[in-house]
Amino acid sequence: MVSIVPVASWLAALVLAALVVARRPRPLHAVAVVDVLLRWILVFPVGLMGLWGALGHIAFPAEAAASIGWAPSPFQYEVGVANLGIGLAGLYAAFRGFEARLATALMVAAFLGGAALGHVRDIVTAGNLAPGNAGPILVTDIATPLALLLLLALARRRA
Repeated sequence: MVSIVPVASWLAALVLAALVVARRPRPLHAVAVVDVLLRWILVFPVGLMGLWGALGHIAFPAEAAASIGWAPSPFQYEVGVANLGIGLAGLYAAFRGFEARLATALMVAAFLGGAALGHVRDIVTAGNLAPGNAGPILVTDIATPLALLLLLALARRRA
């Protein structure tokens, strides 16, 4: 599950965005494409992934820790609650305006960017190549905030 869910969330976002864009009237404007991509990235890689991370760290802390290559810790509850907040914010921002999306993207960038740095540090210092540390989650911890910030910059510039 650790390897499948991050990839599936991004695939779902891209497929749904493509379907929505394909059904849009022509001519297609870049602002509309950016809006659709932002919406589905906020729903899946941010919203549902945040809820998935919350469930794992809160309800299944031993399994979550093992998938990362770490020992269980009481701090997992706090990580789970942070994931819950990110997930809910992502779902909210998906259907709101620029400011809600920007606030959520900043939170996602801080949390996932910091998590990515922690994963890389653990790979370098401890050789931790566990799927929950060095697998697709590392890629999405980097790609998700970068995609959000890039799309928001394009949306702001086009608006």
